[in-house]
Amino acid sequence: MAMAARRSRTEDSMTDHEAVAKNVEAFRLAQIAADPKALDALCADDLSYSHSSGFLEDKAAFVANATDGKTEFLSITYKDPTIKIVGPAAIVRFHWMAEMMTGGQKVTNSLHILMNWLKQGDEWKLLSRSATKL
Repeated sequence: MAMAARRSRTEDSMTDHEAVAKNVEAFRLAQIAADPKALDALCADDLSYSHSSGFLEDKAAFVANATDGKTEFLSITYKDPTIKIVGPAAIVRFHWMAEMMTGGQKVTNSLHILMNWLKQGDEWKLLSRSATKL
């Protein structure tokens, strides 16, 4: 009797590193699209989102402000990303380069970003984000 080959659970599912990388890219695309549903789904309820100016937002304020139409992202690049999994947490760092329209002006910025993602159940959620001007 022939037995069908069975794949292990690990082979069937993404690694934590792959899952975080996928969510980081989904977050970047959601920022460009100003997609409130996607941003809400990717962020932990206890999100702490810090801008390079020092302005701090919780999840509700971040999603509202990121999707209010006052800023239109023309492009966002996450350059040289690194991901380090530490238990149920992931430390993500990258060089943010963005071009946007805000207040009728085209603006570019270059930042160093630190994100902390937390595994909640089977999902990775953005718990905190901090930006530093370069």
